Amino acid sequence: MPILYLYDAIGREYAQRLVEKINPDDVELLPFPEAPLSESFAPEEGTHLLVSASIATIKQVLHFASTQHHTVGILPLPEQGRLARVLALPKDPDERFTAAATPSEKAVDLLYGNDVLVLGDVRIGENALLKDYEFDSNATGWWSRGRDLFRSWHDKARLRHHRFALSTDKEETIALSATGLIALNHDNDSLIGRALRSELSATDGQLALLALAPTSLFEFFVSYPIRLMWRRWRQESALPATWGYLKSSRITVASPEALDVVVDDAPIGSTPVTLRVEPSALRLSVGEGFWMTQTAPKATRNTLRLSGVPRDEERMKYFEQGLPLFAHASQEEYATLFGALRDETQLSWTFAILLILSTVLATLGLFINSASVIIGAMLLAPLMQPIVGLSMGVLRRDTGLLFSGARSIAVGVGLVLASAMTIAWLTPMHELGSEMAARLSPTILDMLVAIASGVAAAYAKNNPKISGSLVGVAIAVALVPPLSVAGIGLGWGDMSMFANAMLLFVTNLVGIVFAAALTFFVQGFSPIRIARRGIAIWAGVAILIAIPLYHAFTRMEARTQIRQALSQLRFEYNGQSIALGRVEYLPRGGHPQVRCEVIVDRTLGPRERAYLREMIDTVVGQPAETIVTLRYRL
Repeated sequence: MPILYLYDAIGREYAQRLVEKINPDDVELLPFPEAPLSESFAPEEGTHLLVSASIATIKQVLHFASTQHHTVGILPLPEQGRLARVLALPKDPDERFTAAATPSEKAVDLLYGNDVLVLGDVRIGENALLKDYEFDSNATGWWSRGRDLFRSWHDKARLRHHRFALSTDKEETIALSATGLIALNHDNDSLIGRALRSELSATDGQLALLALAPTSLFEFFVSYPIRLMWRRWRQESALPATWGYLKSSRITVASPEALDVVVDDAPIGSTPVTLRVEPSALRLSVGEGFWMTQTAPKATRNTLRLSGVPRDEERMKYFEQGLPLFAHASQEEYATLFGALRDETQLSWTFAILLILSTVLATLGLFINSASVIIGAMLLAPLMQPIVGLSMGVLRRDTGLLFSGARSIAVGVGLVLASAMTIAWLTPMHELGSEMAARLSPTILDMLVAIASGVAAAYAKNNPKISGSLVGVAIAVALVPPLSVAGIGLGWGDMSMFANAMLLFVTNLVGIVFAAALTFFVQGFSPIRIARRGIAIWAGVAILIAIPLYHAFTRMEARTQIRQALSQLRFEYNGQSIALGRVEYLPRGGHPQVRCEVIVDRTLGPRERAYLREMIDTVVGQPAETIVTLRYRL
């Protein structure tokens, strides 16, 4: 069978070099004619066509071959790596040439948009963030996509839904709204192609029209790119919830306003546009791997998956005005969550009994210095529920949730303090254990823990699939243990202990309420005009609490630096080597205390002890009470 190898200006050097290297038989090199192929090119019947050229030239050859019943093979240029992957061609030049030059017995469908052949996809409306690099080049990548992202964000005010009317070959009309539509016939090695891979086939006689219907700017600019890249890395093909698609052999897309239509990155006009598939139109020589990916069966009816795309008049009209910053929760999500929160913020005997039992466990665990018992108390305590309810009341300015949540928290705090104080009175132990001490020095890090826990609690509360994660949140941000320490402080009459422990509890409370309210806002449970006042107030409270916590953190950082400097203290005096170990530094107001081990060769004399104290005072920065234990180096 004769083979004609066509090339244009950009493919001439590659084609000539490839033929010289492989030196195939019965291959005639032929420059691409300037006139239309149908007028100036008439190869004999049965001729197999090869082509190395630009995408526009390749498309002309494919269309000509389909109308004249020629077989055709594509030898992509080096910069057309994406096209080579789509065709599953071997990487070895000899094997690639053999695959493309062997006439195929199998035929593929061809997709047309307004009679323009589509090799990659058709894009209608706003799809900038999902625009992949062209078939012609791999040069554009993350920089180009970042530039597209910035441009889209700069024009975000124009980002809105457009109304579309889709007419299929079954004479049905579908109304919907979306920011944009993308049509493709097979997996074109793009993010969209991978997402729809299981529904795409070059042999099923249908095209897939994807509708992108984000419900917020956050979803468009953050959620979509992250999810797509995650699915690309994981090789998953599931679509985001607000995407839908229609499969048919012919779809006409109309819109009230004229929207740009782009085929393979080349504008071809504006809507309306007719998309049609010519089934089994071309025998295309490809790699064996190509046929393995065409798994969708021959279609006998249209497929419709548009559950996440607005199709009712109310939602379409709303999103035509523009996308909100964050999505609005559905009526079902709103009703389900509010019903649960209202129930959980109500005072009950169960709430009181569980809280008293958890306080007993936490207080005894603090006395016996048992972390496992304290963790058990964290799991049993129901105090997180009214706090999450309070956060929703703050967000929505719902007086019912606000009062019921605040009342439950206040009663709960009173029960815990009274229970812990009673146990402290009845227990003869008056020793400050490490578990108690750990809750007496809150810093800004505790506020960050509370904020992260508040986000997790709100997110888990609105997602039944991960509601079990609330257990982990309860452990991460302890609520009852610091209250128990405060109650012990009351029982012992130590108001400093009470104040420091209460500061930790208030830190946790404020951080959780603020972060949970902010998370519920992001999830769409309140418009910004209602939410901004409550969020602003609690943000201000969080900042006020953070001021002493930040100072405590700086003091802790200073103590750590002093302890490290003392631990590294090494010197020689009177021929004796002296080193410090196991250093403890206790500020104690203006009278710091240093406890440490001193490793020496022999007993320290008065002058050596004085010099050691002088060195320690120099590191501390002021006179310090020093208590040492001597250890001798043998």
